[in-house]
Amino acid sequence: SKAVNECGIKTIAPNRSQGFEVALSGAPYRTFLGNPATEKTAASSLLLYCLPTSVTEYLGFASEASLVRSKILSFTDESLVVAIFDPTTNAFVGGSAADILATISGSSSKNNFAAASLGALAQLDALAAAQLGSSGRSDVVIVVGAGGREHAIAVALAQSPLISKIICCPGNGGTAVEGGKISNAEGVNGKQDNDTVISLVKRVGAHMVVVGPEAPLVDGLVDELKVQCPAVRAFGPTKAGAELEASKAFTKDFLQEHGIPTAKYRNFTDAAEAIAYVESLDENDRQVVKASGLAAGKGVLLPTTKEETIAAVKEIMSDKAFGTAGDTCVIESFMTGPEASCLAFCDGKTAVLMPAAQDHKRALDNDEGLNTGGMGAYAPAPCVTPDLQKEIEAMCIKTVEKMAERGTPYVGVLYAGMMLTPNGPSCLEFNCRFGDPETQVVLPLLETDLYEVFCACCDGTLSSVDVRFKENTAAATVVCAAKGYPETYPKGMAINGLQAANDISSVKVYHAGTKLDTEGVSRCSGGRVLAVTGVGPSLKEALGAAYEGVGKISFTGNDGELLMHHRKDIAKGAIGKKLRIGVLGSTRGTALIPVIEACKSGALHAEIVAVVSNKSDAPILDKGNALGPTVTVKALSSKGLSRQQFDAECTSVLLGAGVDYVLLVGYMRILSTPFTDFWSGRCVNVHPSLLPKHAGGMDLAVHQAVIDAKETESGCTIHEVTEAVDGGPIIVQKTVQVASGETAESLKAKVQALEGPAFVEAIERYCRGNVISYADAGVSIDAGNALVEVIKPACKSTRRPGCDADLGGFGGLFDLAAAGYSSANTVLIGATDGVGTKLRIAQATKNHDFVGIDLVAMCVNDLIVAGGEPLFFLDYYATGSLEIEEAAAVVRGIAEGCRQSNCGLIGGETAEMPSMYAPGDYDLAGFSVGAVDRDCILPKDVGAGDVLLGLPSSGIHSNGFSLVRKLLEKEKLDYSSPCPWDSSSATVGDSLLTPTKIYVKSCMPLLKNKCLHGMAHITGGGLLENLPRVLPKGVVAEITGHPPLPAVFKWMQQASGLDDHELLRTFNCGIGMVLIVKADKVEETKSLLASSGSVVYDLGHLVAGEGEQVIMKSTL
Repeated sequence: SKAVNECGIKTIAPNRSQGFEVALSGAPYRTFLGNPATEKTAASSLLLYCLPTSVTEYLGFASEASLVRSKILSFTDESLVVAIFDPTTNAFVGGSAADILATISGSSSKNNFAAASLGALAQLDALAAAQLGSSGRSDVVIVVGAGGREHAIAVALAQSPLISKIICCPGNGGTAVEGGKISNAEGVNGKQDNDTVISLVKRVGAHMVVVGPEAPLVDGLVDELKVQCPAVRAFGPTKAGAELEASKAFTKDFLQEHGIPTAKYRNFTDAAEAIAYVESLDENDRQVVKASGLAAGKGVLLPTTKEETIAAVKEIMSDKAFGTAGDTCVIESFMTGPEASCLAFCDGKTAVLMPAAQDHKRALDNDEGLNTGGMGAYAPAPCVTPDLQKEIEAMCIKTVEKMAERGTPYVGVLYAGMMLTPNGPSCLEFNCRFGDPETQVVLPLLETDLYEVFCACCDGTLSSVDVRFKENTAAATVVCAAKGYPETYPKGMAINGLQAANDISSVKVYHAGTKLDTEGVSRCSGGRVLAVTGVGPSLKEALGAAYEGVGKISFTGNDGELLMHHRKDIAKGAIGKKLRIGVLGSTRGTALIPVIEACKSGALHAEIVAVVSNKSDAPILDKGNALGPTVTVKALSSKGLSRQQFDAECTSVLLGAGVDYVLLVGYMRILSTPFTDFWSGRCVNVHPSLLPKHAGGMDLAVHQAVIDAKETESGCTIHEVTEAVDGGPIIVQKTVQVASGETAESLKAKVQALEGPAFVEAIERYCRGNVISYADAGVSIDAGNALVEVIKPACKSTRRPGCDADLGGFGGLFDLAAAGYSSANTVLIGATDGVGTKLRIAQATKNHDFVGIDLVAMCVNDLIVAGGEPLFFLDYYATGSLEIEEAAAVVRGIAEGCRQSNCGLIGGETAEMPSMYAPGDYDLAGFSVGAVDRDCILPKDVGAGDVLLGLPSSGIHSNGFSLVRKLLEKEKLDYSSPCPWDSSSATVGDSLLTPTKIYVKSCMPLLKNKCLHGMAHITGGGLLENLPRVLPKGVVAEITGHPPLPAVFKWMQQASGLDDHELLRTFNCGIGMVLIVKADKVEETKSLLASSGSVVYDLGHLVAGEGEQVIMKSTL
């Protein structure tokens, strides 16, 4: 901080410095990483190296020490000062902080620091050499347990250079084949009881025992190890410490005694007393009923009524559903909020919290089905903000301290199940070991040597170890279970695809219920069989990797039946979490009210999590307090601080609350450049004018300037906040009229009413910022429309008798009589089209049977819209290398399309052009000609009062596939993947290749009976772009009965994030053809359609109006 603010260092670039940015921005440092306010420029730059707290960290990140050493010895950069900090002495090596600052400023020599730094590195080199030498440590570790948790612990421990062997007792099929340092114990016959473990310790000369499951801890394994093997470290609590999990009644009393937040509760040993207590409660006072003892994770019941609560008490205490675990029953108030699994390393004195995780207990998607041991998990949990992380860690530390005061020091992992209630975090329960499957996502994030952490916990020296977790990294795991779990399920199925899954670079498969048969085949031996963990730079990427791994795996029974089950919605809520909004304000914050209301109603997928002001009496703070105790509300004093320092402290508060997006609501301060740079693209302000007009002014002065300029229109602008005051990109503008005789006060009232809704719209746009639109896929609807308008004059210039060459319709008209033909009343219709990038799917799947139907459909459906009957069709097939069967399959599809549309396939062209097309590629074009009586050309007499009927599509048809393919790539699906939207289709490719519906046979009777004023084929551009093509000016279509979205479009909307409007501009959304029906012909039309077997929808009607020509009055 001083190097920046006093010496003029311009930029700080931390490496592996977790939490550094947040800590630096807070008091007392109040410093950003870059762009200091001081105009001073340092004489030197600074490289500051923090000595590793262990040899393993030094070896693991040797490149850092090498960089430091090379900079010292290079002598080429005289302006670089290298200094080393020793965390064990809490001091710099070779001088003080003041000496470093003096050196940076050029008033002191850097030689002392250079010499001392080389000496410190030499000492680490000596320690490392000793470790790597023949006399170095080569410890043997036993991991007790047989689950996925123990496999994950063993894999993490195996990364330590201090360990030579890891023996799993008894282990599973995964640890048996993991290889390297990891193996299963021999001769234990699947046992993990105290005698078996102690005998194994003595036999193999173990240095440490790591206890995975809770049962051996509760049975006192650690206590016996201390007596029989006192030189062996035991990682895990004693029997007295394990009481935190063994007795929920004990834990509740402990929490209450020491003021650690938990739900209101009562403990009972008599069923009648427990029932009487429940009966005394208010009817709406919902309770949770728990068996106090160990019940394999199933002893918690969640009744919803008083009657169910009494039944739960009887089930636990009278019926002994959980055996002796229910001798004592805990009844506690039901709490609401997200749950988080918070695991902490403990050494009997203090605790270090790991990144919070969240797991999924229910067996089925959408948190339905029975409770399980856990079907998946992810970490870090986005709901646990930096501030909450500190608060929960403090609870864990207090627990460890109070356990020590009782004379029962707690060593091992403390697993705190936390409920993030509206009143803050509250402890649900404690477990005395790592969680499963939480371990499988937390340990892959650990950067520090796990064995050194375990040793420090056992030795009571945890505070001397720098426990680090990887920055900007997330992990997600998906549990693969036997079909039927948690009820009756099969065993013995062969597990396929393990190697393929593990070969994915970011995936690790942890085994739980597995065993090896005599032939070395991995087979299922339990309910939860595997946990497939993916790691990535974001939760979304980690989750994608995990599901990619799951996709490689299957469980097959003896008859070949697939018997694996997994949830498909792990971390769904975290991926789609609400936008976390922070607010800076100095005044009343009236514009915040619509934002608050939109958040509460669900209109915005967002929540306000912090309100910060530079004034302690600002009314906006009251609005923040009214949102509840979980919202961070702070007034910060700027006294004695520079603008940059104050902004840094504001940033620290916002980051601590987990803010994603900042609103300036009546904030009466100019922001510093470091602040605007830090929050670039994530901070918006409202200005009371239509920027860029009247920028720089404030409040009434702006409105008076508008009036003085005699402007007739004013409004408000939401813009991104940048270094240039009021100069950032404009996001939203809303306008009002300036009335005659307007005053600054009256204009302010009108404009101010728009500011809140403008903020809401700006937030909506930000939330949609990750939407993948058709334009993102490389296709611009608007550009296509513009192109038509540009080329219309050129096409118009080519007209001749019989052809007016108008563009924009569905077919080109050719008048036989005008061209000199004898058929005076006949007009020919020509239509041409292709299949677009849907061909890519046919080529990738080698299924060419249906694209020919698509080709015909796209032409003849356009043709009948003009009122004509298709007469003949021609095709054009172009390829780089002609494959006979492939081309024949396409042509057969074309022939089928012609049969469906009752037109003749009279010819075509096949072009083989190797220089134009890559191997395996081909393209198609189709041409169709039809005829219509001159008096029957459509559209005709379209007007208000006409009725709109819709004919269903068969799917996506042949438009929008550029976007479809991009979405499949985003969701990590390929064409052979199981279809997520249609269980009747074997694969994604099969569903997408459903051919376009041909409407000729259903619509020709309507044309012959003159039931229609017009038709619209819903192709690229969707309903909103295609229906207006047949509507005259002054006529508007009101859509009042759009059918629900078919499943394929629901999936596309979810995957893309498109709102209804954009979806209707991109896909047909289930309506392939719109009929504009004469009002007196509606029933006849429906009858004719029914006779042809067609489904018909009542879409809406036409009305007189201007502006947008399609108005949606029904939702999708």
